[in-house]
Amino acid sequence: MSAYWPSRWPGEDAGASRLQAPWPVGDSAPGLHVQPGQQFEVVSREAMATTMVVLRDPGEAYVLHHTMGLDTISWVEQIDPETLEPLRRSVDLAAGPMWPGGMAVHANGSLYVVFGRYAHRLAPDTSVIASRELPRERPYNSFVILPDGHIATKDFAGERPLRDPNVENPPNSELVILEPIGLEIVARLTLPEASIARISAEGNDIYIVGNDSLMRVRWDGTLTLDTAFDGRYRTMPGQTYGWDAVITDGAAWFLDNGDGGTNYMGTMHGCGVSDAPLHLVRVDLADGAVSLTEVCGLPKGLIVNPPVIDPQRRIAVGYDSSNGVLAAFSFDEAGKTTPLWSREQNHACHPLLFAETGELFTNDHDASRFMDQFVILDITTGEEKLRADSGSPAQSVLFPAAGFGRDIYLSSFTTLSRLSLID
Repeated sequence: MSAYWPSRWPGEDAGASRLQAPWPVGDSAPGLHVQPGQQFEVVSREAMATTMVVLRDPGEAYVLHHTMGLDTISWVEQIDPETLEPLRRSVDLAAGPMWPGGMAVHANGSLYVVFGRYAHRLAPDTSVIASRELPRERPYNSFVILPDGHIATKDFAGERPLRDPNVENPPNSELVILEPIGLEIVARLTLPEASIARISAEGNDIYIVGNDSLMRVRWDGTLTLDTAFDGRYRTMPGQTYGWDAVITDGAAWFLDNGDGGTNYMGTMHGCGVSDAPLHLVRVDLADGAVSLTEVCGLPKGLIVNPPVIDPQRRIAVGYDSSNGVLAAFSFDEAGKTTPLWSREQNHACHPLLFAETGELFTNDHDASRFMDQFVILDITTGEEKLRADSGSPAQSVLFPAAGFGRDIYLSSFTTLSRLSLID
């Protein structure tokens, strides 16, 4: 966490390990503390192609936006944290090929953006300090900040709905390290596999979910692939690739059957193509041992985002966005899972865990009304504690963020929303 700015939510998934849980800062609220009959307010605004919100100092909230197509731009807004109205906007930031990127607040106080094939460093007033074109003619799907402050990023090797057929795709992905001052490229490593997922890190170990295996790379001024680590998870007919990994409790946790996301047309429901059931995947970081747990056992499953792991309660929550199932499992010290609860729910975005209170934010898309909803659950029981329309007609497949208090931001391809609980 030390390389990120000390806020509740300094970057996507709240940090490099993707724990998806807000950090306690000062006297900020550690949880939502939803009460029976809880009063709430939802504010939303139309905001096309909104990826995520990050927080800096109290009152400083920033949003990453982008255009769609083959030759895109991105930009950053600083917004009023309550009304969501823009306070200032960056200039257009060069991007290129489109895939949702990322933004984070560095410990040095600057904002960093990776979108398309460009990285940018911005001041808190959204002015540009430095920019860097990245090596491959592919989008780079975000980054993590390593403990020494360097930026690690990787090109996205998956199918995209908008792609130039004249550009040849390499058969693998490449890890790139940028120094944080001028964004100079200081190290590159060609990976043995293509990777669709966003990278994760724990300390100086970078984890990349490849097309078939989980790979581990050590950063110590140079990049070294751990060739002895064999986290091969794709082992059965009909199984497809995994997405972003959560690193905690001595393991990497992610969900497989990620193929089919390009079928998204405002909802992930019914978009799956995989013949094998969708799995919660656990890869032991000590020996690379892999265990698979079926989320619901149905074919044609699909996800494009990570599970949530609660190491304190030893609960893992996975989902199948195509079949509309959300399921929780308890796990023991060895990682063996036992079903805990399951519910029908059209969840697709990154989950968000308030660890102290055990409150789990999810979304639920009502296709009959074209309305995405905030849904707060008890992670232990699956009990629904609060439900509210977000104002977004599209199902979010992107990032929520914890607010400064008892509030949550949610981004979708059409809308930026904020749910706040009334004391």
